[in-house]
Amino acid sequence: MTRPTLPLLAALILLAGPARAVVGGSEAPDAALARSSVMVLSSRGGVCTGIVLARDVVLTAAHCAAGGAEHRVHFRDGSGAPVLVGLAARVVHPGYDAGAIAGRRRSIDLALLRTEAPLPDRFVPAALTEAPAAAGTPLTLGGYGVARPGDHRSTGTFRTVTLPVVEPYGPSRILVWLKGPAASGACEGDSGGPIAAGDRPNVLAVATWASGAGGGACGGFSQGVLVGPQRAWITRVTAGWGAEARWE
Repeated sequence: MTRPTLPLLAALILLAGPARAVVGGSEAPDAALARSSVMVLSSRGGVCTGIVLARDVVLTAAHCAAGGAEHRVHFRDGSGAPVLVGLAARVVHPGYDAGAIAGRRRSIDLALLRTEAPLPDRFVPAALTEAPAAAGTPLTLGGYGVARPGDHRSTGTFRTVTLPVVEPYGPSRILVWLKGPAASGACEGDSGGPIAAGDRPNVLAVATWASGAGGGACGGFSQGVLVGPQRAWITRVTAGWGAEARWE
């Protein structure tokens, strides 16, 4: 399952020691969302979060998997040792636009990854949902990103934060926005992480972007791409790999 480590990936794993993630959140390594989440590492130094949909399928943000870099799925085994799993395939959503933020254009920032080997049984495939979330609905965001902007040593432990849905540009059929107290929300490394609803919980969106607050790099708005409108694409790609995403 473990492949030879690329230098940059090795450095990232060393940084991912005892740490935190999600600005203003709390550590939740044993939460249901954590059991459905992994890290996605890039040979160019990028760190993202991914959502396990099947034993060999991970859903993440497209900007975490696009381009010519090598990528690995990363987690720690029962003894705490780092494990890297290579990719057998990756499919970026055809609606992804790498320049969307700068150009103020729409983008479906999603990608599906197929791992070369099955993930361990301790990972529980996440359930996806098409349920709508109106303004004010509390959703839980999770990820392995930095807890302190600019401090990459604060990467590597799964954390969550519950934030209300806001509609800064009105209701959207593609995106969901979250904003709570100042300095809380997604940050670098949380892209690709789950945004979920309910006690079970069911993944409603994938975290893709965050803005700063109070002059900081993070802690403002957290944005995610809704998975419900992309159900046909997710179903088509996973079926082609002999897998099936679970919807509730």
